[in-house]
Amino acid sequence: MRIVHVDVMTTPMPLQKTGAHARQTQAAGFSGLLFTEAGRTAYLNVAAAAIAAPGIDLSTGVAVAFPRSPFITASTAWELQEASGGRFRLGLGTQVKTHVVRRYGVAFDRPGPRLRDYVLAVKACFAAFRGAPLEHHGEFYELTFITPQWSPGKIDAPDPKVDIAAVNPWMLHMAGEVADGVHVHPIGEPGYLKRHVVPQVAAGAAKAGRSASDIDLIIPVMTIVGDTDEERHAEREHARAMLSFYGSTPNYAFIWDEAGFEGTTARIREKQKAGDFAGMAAQITDEHLQVFTAEASWDGLADELIARYGDTASRLVLYNAGRNLDRFDRYGQIAQQIIQRTS
Repeated sequence: MRIVHVDVMTTPMPLQKTGAHARQTQAAGFSGLLFTEAGRTAYLNVAAAAIAAPGIDLSTGVAVAFPRSPFITASTAWELQEASGGRFRLGLGTQVKTHVVRRYGVAFDRPGPRLRDYVLAVKACFAAFRGAPLEHHGEFYELTFITPQWSPGKIDAPDPKVDIAAVNPWMLHMAGEVADGVHVHPIGEPGYLKRHVVPQVAAGAAKAGRSASDIDLIIPVMTIVGDTDEERHAEREHARAMLSFYGSTPNYAFIWDEAGFEGTTARIREKQKAGDFAGMAAQITDEHLQVFTAEASWDGLADELIARYGDTASRLVLYNAGRNLDRFDRYGQIAQQIIQRTS
């Protein structure tokens, strides 16, 4: 068994609400909060949560890397690590080209090698904050200058872990070489984990002279839970919508195809181009849901999650636990059961 932490995923919210949500998450029994980044920034929410709920694990899952310089990202992560008492993980991702170029206005060329260089640059900044010379000479980033007044200085906590979002084999291999953890994609079903994630991360780690066990696998899972079919119906329909949204990305087509659902991305994209969002969701059949989600009764959900992910996940992230706060504490009880049985 690998799972020792169970987190809940949430989108950033108005900062006045973040503290209460962090305290509720802690009280419910989750290990931590993982903040995505969309219309609001993940970093500010992490800061608010760290102050409000000391002792909870916090992560950006994931923050967009390229619009921020590696030094700015490293400085932000350093302060959040200090504020959280050493419980912060820096999760980084490339996003897709349209967002990076047309929304953020920065370069996206060769995103995989660029992200690799970015991670190494961030780690070089961490070393410099502890007093080492700032010496990073990469293909995309060169950082060579720091003076005491521009350094946050040493903190009484280890360096933040740096995790990256990775989907294709090259990125997974690279994560094994240079990162501390991998944010698996929400459509990362168990077969994909075994075919790609585990072996590629292990190969990357071996290339760098590291152990595969040094790299955490952070795995989000969509759940469909309830004791009646009526109770599960709403979660099934929400899962269809989310899977169709992710399934519209061409780079993820191979995941569907290898799982036995060839052509899923093409069918979803056809509906997307027509503006037919209901039609997109309709492409996700009950058979898709059986593979890409975990469905169970409340009493059976912990068993189902352990069976699916117990041998691979270091941190399990309940993707939709925060969607309905009336059920939040029940999800927290599931998290506690999994932690107790796998730690």
